[in-house]
Amino acid sequence: MDAQSTERELKLKRLLLLKEKQRRLARRKFWTYYPDDGPLARHLYAKHMTFFRCGAKYKTRGFIAGNRVGKTEGGGGFEVVCHATGLYPEWWEGHRFDRPNHGWVAGDTNETVRDITQAKLCGTKEDMGTGLIPGDLMGKAMYRPNSNGAMDMVYVKHVSGGWSSIGFKSYEQGRKAFQGVEKDWIWLDEESNEGIRAECVMRLMTTKGLLLETFTPLSGITPIISKYFEDGLDVDESGLLVKNDRAVVMAGWNDVPHLSDDDKARMLAECEPHLREARSTGKPSLGSGAIYPVPEEDIIVEPFPIPRHWRMGYALDVGWNKTAALWGAYDPDMDMLYLVSEHYRGMAEPPVHATAIKARGKWIAGVIDPAARGRGQDDGKRLLDQYKAEDLTLTLADNAVESGLLAVWGRLSSGRLKVFSNLNSFRTEYRMYRRDENGKIVKKNDHLMDTLRYLVMSKFKHFRTANSALEPEPEVEQHRPHDPGAGY
Repeated sequence: MDAQSTERELKLKRLLLLKEKQRRLARRKFWTYYPDDGPLARHLYAKHMTFFRCGAKYKTRGFIAGNRVGKTEGGGGFEVVCHATGLYPEWWEGHRFDRPNHGWVAGDTNETVRDITQAKLCGTKEDMGTGLIPGDLMGKAMYRPNSNGAMDMVYVKHVSGGWSSIGFKSYEQGRKAFQGVEKDWIWLDEESNEGIRAECVMRLMTTKGLLLETFTPLSGITPIISKYFEDGLDVDESGLLVKNDRAVVMAGWNDVPHLSDDDKARMLAECEPHLREARSTGKPSLGSGAIYPVPEEDIIVEPFPIPRHWRMGYALDVGWNKTAALWGAYDPDMDMLYLVSEHYRGMAEPPVHATAIKARGKWIAGVIDPAARGRGQDDGKRLLDQYKAEDLTLTLADNAVESGLLAVWGRLSSGRLKVFSNLNSFRTEYRMYRRDENGKIVKKNDHLMDTLRYLVMSKFKHFRTANSALEPEPEVEQHRPHDPGAGY
């Protein structure tokens, strides 16, 4: 054999060895995630770590994040592989299964499940074992007939011995497809609907299993969003919000190291205007149309005497063209807010409005639009000072917009907010309150809608019972429930 032939043979061997090395590395993708250090070190993915960690305490978790943040592959997908294989990293603080386990992965359609979650977990049909599941731990895969490669189930070797199973489903199959057997965990990638989600919860009841939901909230404030954010987007620094037995983590483009500034700028430029915040930060937006799509007849009740032990408060939105105040009565036993009175008048001085406010009960405390600190009328005086000078008990309201809208929607959609039928101005604004085609709130005839936000975001801290009128006036932040009594 001449030297040239020998050289060609050596090059061919090196090429084959390189291809084999690449093939083996491709089948061990799982171990490349969340290294100790480097540009993609796990401490740079703090929101993902919080999501995993919450699994040790909360059975229902949401990872609601912007696009390209890594909620699917690096969130739900990585955790599912940990459970199915039992290969938990040393740093893992979340839930652990010490035995083979069985779960479902579900998404929008058969095609998106095949092309997204199935591909990320298993690889393509032509190159199985190159997804997150280590190739040497993948067992038998069963495919749906005439599905062009869509799996029905795949078995995965668990480190304790035996086989875990991962079933693949889609929301387009309907609710009935999610009935039947018990599961140890279910991962819903992309937002489902109430019926399918309820069936999934039932499948997990006996096993006390895990429900994982990962999605970008492009559909606005839906019933599923409301389950996590009943009281608004009040997340802590880690992006975590806990409500009852549910935990949700929010993450955006600025929370991950793998997106460059150029990536973010390009994606933002391509986003629909009304979905930019949802796609970039994970915060839900209502898009265009009605802001509170709850039928008016569902929230209206006939007026009734307010029980004496209920607490009352009001919110004030001030201006020369229109000043509005809205009174609420809070039933602490049922966590119900009733809107019971309104003041709606334009082109009048603060003393005129203050007289109308005190006529409802001078003992009732209120919150006022923070913009009153710097918005003047004729004489340029600060409106807040003018209203306080009228002997009104007022503190500044929390006027966060999107969080406030979500908190109000949570009460409306869960039936915890009702409106007296004689609040005609409120009802008129409610019907008109909407966003334009760019997702911006139409700032016209929305004064009472603003006061509603202030009331709900106050969390009723300034609300008082009628008994407060018989006691020394307390600080607004120090209220406590009083003894129950008769109605007024």
